[in-house]
Amino acid sequence: MAAPSAGGPRDGAAFAEAAPGGVRVALRVTPKASRTAVQGPMDGPEGRTLLKLAVTAVPEDGKANAAVIALLAKHWRLPKSSMSIVSGGTDRTKVLFIAGDAADLLARIGGQGAGAS
Repeated sequence: MAAPSAGGPRDGAAFAEAAPGGVRVALRVTPKASRTAVQGPMDGPEGRTLLKLAVTAVPEDGKANAAVIALLAKHWRLPKSSMSIVSGGTDRTKVLFIAGDAADLLARIGGQGAGAS
């Protein structure tokens, strides 16, 4: 079986990890896309796995970040108020924090490779 190419899709790789008070999710966001979607896990820099997303919002005044939170809240059926971007606010590579019980959140979001819906 061939290894996934750098930047390509991956299956079964963790993009989410438990953190104090919740879960941290590593993201790769494409703003100004033709459609808004969760595209699935991908290889990121330094061997890190990221959850790849596309949003139609422009990366101005936090619009793309708000679209990311709205998309993931709907996708995982979690309240938007439990989510915040903790790093990468102006970068395509971001870290999202979801407040709550880490074990429950990891089970809900499928931190071992939640694909597109």
